[in-house]
Amino acid sequence: MKKWFPYIKPYIFYFIAGPLCMIIEVIGEVLMPKFLANIIDYGTGRTDIGEASDIIKKIYEIAGDKSPFIIAIMCAMIITALLMMAGGIGGAYFGAKAAVNFAADLRADLFKKVQHFSFANIDKFSTGSIVTRLTNDVTQMQNFINMLLRMCLRAPGMLIGGLIMAIIVSPSLTATLSIAIPILVIFIIIFMKIGLPRFTRMQTRIDALNSTVQESVTNIRVVKSFVRESFEKSKFSKAVANLKESGLKAMNVIILMIPAATLGMNIIIISIFWFGGNMLIKGTMTTGSLTAFTTYITQILTSLVMVAGMMVFMSRAMASAKRIKEILEEQPDINDDGVTGEDAERMIENGEIEFRNVSFRYYKDSPEKVLDSINLKIEAGETVGIIGTTGSGKSTLVSLIARLYDPDEGEVLIDGRDVKDYKLFNLREGIGFVLQKNLLFSGTIKDNLRWGNMNADDEELKKYASYAQADSFISQFNEGYDTVIEKGGNNVSGGQKQRLCIARALLKRPKILILDDSTSAVDTATESRIRESFANELKGSTKIIIAQRISSVRDADKIIVLVDGKISGTTGTHDELMKTNEEYREIYYSQNDRKEVG
Repeated sequence: MKKWFPYIKPYIFYFIAGPLCMIIEVIGEVLMPKFLANIIDYGTGRTDIGEASDIIKKIYEIAGDKSPFIIAIMCAMIITALLMMAGGIGGAYFGAKAAVNFAADLRADLFKKVQHFSFANIDKFSTGSIVTRLTNDVTQMQNFINMLLRMCLRAPGMLIGGLIMAIIVSPSLTATLSIAIPILVIFIIIFMKIGLPRFTRMQTRIDALNSTVQESVTNIRVVKSFVRESFEKSKFSKAVANLKESGLKAMNVIILMIPAATLGMNIIIISIFWFGGNMLIKGTMTTGSLTAFTTYITQILTSLVMVAGMMVFMSRAMASAKRIKEILEEQPDINDDGVTGEDAERMIENGEIEFRNVSFRYYKDSPEKVLDSINLKIEAGETVGIIGTTGSGKSTLVSLIARLYDPDEGEVLIDGRDVKDYKLFNLREGIGFVLQKNLLFSGTIKDNLRWGNMNADDEELKKYASYAQADSFISQFNEGYDTVIEKGGNNVSGGQKQRLCIARALLKRPKILILDDSTSAVDTATESRIRESFANELKGSTKIIIAQRISSVRDADKIIVLVDGKISGTTGTHDELMKTNEEYREIYYSQNDRKEVG
């Protein structure tokens, strides 16, 4: 409860008003059978006004002696029905308000929490699982809260009120419940124990289904180009079958509970009619009293079934709550803890970068290191190329600069300060990052470019798009910079997407610019013009270029060759490495027909 109270507190009025309104409905449900009993007994001549309840006598007095007794009772029933309607509507309204607001705040906090996750935190949860937890799991809790607020006082109120009225009408017949109620309670406990693990398993299968759908739809172009539609259909069918299987097993709990509860109710009601009928024949009970007693017993049993239903829904909500808590309780392993005083205001000033004996593993219990004993210094304003085979650790190396990951050993310094001494916002604000996988968001080209600078005017957008060689193709679109980009940038080519991402990074005017294989989809002439823009317009910025092609880094101030997570030999210019670095020569020769130095 402590975990969820912050989401209840702002809407405490709704959480209280909802159940209280339902109490009004419960009082009416308890009174109605008594009113009906008075009508039946009066009509059969078994009672008169002198034996009626005080409330009926009062209504009868107000209505006047000339009004029939049944009219007075009818008025009481109409007034009660109207009050019940008001209570029911109020309970439903406040319950819905409480549940919807609770879910909205919880979902917002979950999203904020995910935004603070590091890459390592996100790696613990699949994307599909995170989506399911923010949507389906929160919805399950919302539905349960809505039901709880409507039933938490209604079901116990009906149970207690019906039991009291049943005892008043016939204490001897009420004794039949002493056996039935414990049996129903045992059934509820059994259904809960069976239901909880089944609902947990079902939510996990929903995770798997969402992941399958997301992967297939996101990569639909690859699926079609490799003619793998049949394989994807088969994979999806398997995920659906698994979900169906676990869903049916979970729903079987409800399917079995309802007929079992109904059977128990019918057996009890038949017993009541049997014993009550004998009492009616003997004259120890009136017809109206037997009718009212039967209604009260039905209310008691219905309230127990409501409780059972609540427990089943609670099982599913508990499974979802457990999964949501895993997100809320996950602690980001990269944060601003300990950054205080002057450090809290420090920004990147020059862009000097140094790696001191840095090692890193993605899996901390793995003996193999992705990066091993990296020692490297990059002067402010330098252009540095990083080249190496696939899996050599190039992207991981630059990810440590922006603290997308933290090293297992050693330090990464910027301007002589450990990156951990910068606030994450200040650190990343000074770094322009063009990731290996270029991503654009739904919206216009302007919207996407302004991720680099929200205050950039149209002239600035055009200027930095020109530096990235993007203005030429943007201008050819009918809507220009107002052209709408589809989700993921699927309506632009790979090269256009790369140039838009470079322009977005340049708009930050970063002290450090990192290009992670970000010109692989553009032709060499365009790439050359982009590099020329960097040299002319970003003279004061430190530029790190990761590339597969030596032509992309050939003119860099120095080039770093990574092999299996280690720096190969010494760093230097292209000409120096061609003389001293065998790995670099092999890469160069594999990309050029002429085997000559330079």
